[in-house]
Amino acid sequence: MRIFVGITGASGIVYALRLLKVLHKTSNNIEIYTVISKPALIVSEAECLPSNKLLDFIKSYSHAVYSGEDLNAPLASSSFIIDMGVVIPCSMKTVSAIAYGISNSLITRASLNLLRLKKPLVLVIRETPIGLIELRSLLRAAEAGAIILPAAPAFYHNPQTIDNLIDFVIGKVLDVLNIKHNLYKRWKGTRSQNQTFCAHIVLQDP
Repeated sequence: MRIFVGITGASGIVYALRLLKVLHKTSNNIEIYTVISKPALIVSEAECLPSNKLLDFIKSYSHAVYSGEDLNAPLASSSFIIDMGVVIPCSMKTVSAIAYGISNSLITRASLNLLRLKKPLVLVIRETPIGLIELRSLLRAAEAGAIILPAAPAFYHNPQTIDNLIDFVIGKVLDVLNIKHNLYKRWKGTRSQNQTFCAHIVLQDP
């Protein structure tokens, strides 16, 4: 199974890195084709890893890695069969390009190829608030077949760390792709008796 992972310049690069690591460990039958944009390298410098360490990390968990500007890569053609894709984090610029069929980068071109072939494409947006213009683009992308998955972690699974919050989002991505995992506790209709993480946040001084 081949999975395309696109990393754009939105905040939340850590989501992409965690997804790559989880996918790599999930199955030996998964081939990960990662595309990273230049803005993503810049954002990573500010919030995650220096660009050289970022690329080393991505290469260690990917079958192949391409620049977002490399329109000669295999992913640029729908004849190179990809089974599913995730753009994580997905910038609003990328959403708009996908929504209006603008294949001006390898990420948007690979995404459009998946939509043309009616294959799963998950767009993990992180922007907030979302204005009317962005909402219209998201609607168009959804109407074309994309799955809009905001990076919005829940709290009902009683998270204790930031890792737990990240894993909830990654777990939701895997749920959509029908890939089994145990990254978060699923709701069973009963309330947890130990909400220490949330209690700490609520009770601390403003």
